[in-house]
Amino acid sequence: MLYSIDEVLDYVKEEDVKFVRLAFCDVFGVPKNVSVIASGLENAFRSGISIDASAIAGFGELSHADLFLVPDSTTLSVLPWRPSHGRVIRMYCDVKKQGGEDFELDPRSLLKKAVAAAAAKGLSCSFGTEYEFYLFKNDENGAPTGIPMDSAGYMDMAPEDAGENVRREICLTLEEMGILPEASHHEEGPGQNEIDFRSSDPVTAADNSITFKTVVKTVASRNGLTACFDPKPIANACGSGMHILVSPSLLKGGDCYNAFMAGIMAHISEMTLFLNPTAQSYLRLGSHKAPQYVSWSPENRSQLIRVPAPGSGRSRIEMRSPDANANPYLAYALIIYAGLEGIELGLTPPPSVDFDLFTATEAQLAGYKKLPDSLSKAVSAAKDSEFIKKYLPPQIIREFISAGR
Repeated sequence: MLYSIDEVLDYVKEEDVKFVRLAFCDVFGVPKNVSVIASGLENAFRSGISIDASAIAGFGELSHADLFLVPDSTTLSVLPWRPSHGRVIRMYCDVKKQGGEDFELDPRSLLKKAVAAAAAKGLSCSFGTEYEFYLFKNDENGAPTGIPMDSAGYMDMAPEDAGENVRREICLTLEEMGILPEASHHEEGPGQNEIDFRSSDPVTAADNSITFKTVVKTVASRNGLTACFDPKPIANACGSGMHILVSPSLLKGGDCYNAFMAGIMAHISEMTLFLNPTAQSYLRLGSHKAPQYVSWSPENRSQLIRVPAPGSGRSRIEMRSPDANANPYLAYALIIYAGLEGIELGLTPPPSVDFDLFTATEAQLAGYKKLPDSLSKAVSAAKDSEFIKKYLPPQIIREFISAGR
């Protein structure tokens, strides 16, 4: 809901709001927040709320002074699981320096910068996501057991699908917060679920991704469960991905999908550290439909990029390698820059690969480039990348490389 600052202040007075959560992320996409009482919100809009930069992962080395959270009034959302009397609202924030300029390492600001750079070249993009996650039982003390909540399979129904009511509660909670899920179902793994979202502008899509994970974990906890977004929590079961659907369009018209896709494929190895930032990510890639090669196809799901059949007149590019440990702000920014370079350089993608890469022979696979198959290889590709150095601040690159090591 696109509220102005004055509308937010009026809403707070009229709707019995007592606390405001000011939200942001560290460089790895871990959500953070600070609560202020409602009477302090006007000052937050005017001057920002001070935070200690040195205590936030990736923020401390560049600036040892205080940073300031300035709420974005257009992101107001009520937290439905908090009391209706003395309610709590949440807004995402821009992280600013003392002089009021954007903080260089704020992932949300970096995505805004990418969106502006694309717009200056006549390119706009919308992003949608398909999130997979597991639901595990908790023990009598509320600690996760690692036991899936059911043993159902792909798109099974209740009673085999024990997650039906949990997904329903998640979707209704999201709807109350102004986020519209497109579909939900049980996935292939035991206790594994998927919820898909409609496309929106990149910053809103990234905000919604952070909100989504918070809602899933909150609803799961209320139901005596633990939600797990790790890419490979069960060794011999399907991994969980964060499939990213991108719809690029040129303001002047014309088809830019092939060039945009070619740009992604040209830089995917360098970007992989930021799309798959943990060692567990590489246990997922190359198994159970998670891609292993730099390839694309309109026909099957074993590829890095799938071009789904258009729905409602929309043409989309579906990236199948990312997982939910990625920081969506950085992931979307890099995808935009890669696609933009593909358009500017007039790149063309290789021929589509219209066969199952998991059952292909060595002869069929000859000549196809593989994605990094370990965290150390992804670190090396990012470390040596001029593309990454061009678009991400050195401190963020160092943080990811250090974490990867």
